[in-house]
Amino acid sequence: MTLKDLIDKLLGRQPASADTARQRLQLVLAHDRSDLNPELLEQMRREILEVVSRYVEIDLSETDVSLETEDRVTALVANLPIRRTL
Repeated sequence: MTLKDLIDKLLGRQPASADTARQRLQLVLAHDRSDLNPELLEQMRREILEVVSRYVEIDLSETDVSLETEDRVTALVANLPIRRTL
């Protein structure tokens, strides 16, 4: 999430449809390039949340695990808002 995204979220602004379409296309391209099927990505997401939850309390409603591609490099990005440490 970029600084602009954070400010827009705090101010309640809706993203432009072009931005949303671009983000969806990037997600599709990242999935295609990584050759991970959606079931495997979902299993990875569940396991990551399970492991992190052992050490900190996370806000499950705000978690985001996704693939992002930049300069032909695909990364698994986990945005896990922490409520408190256990």
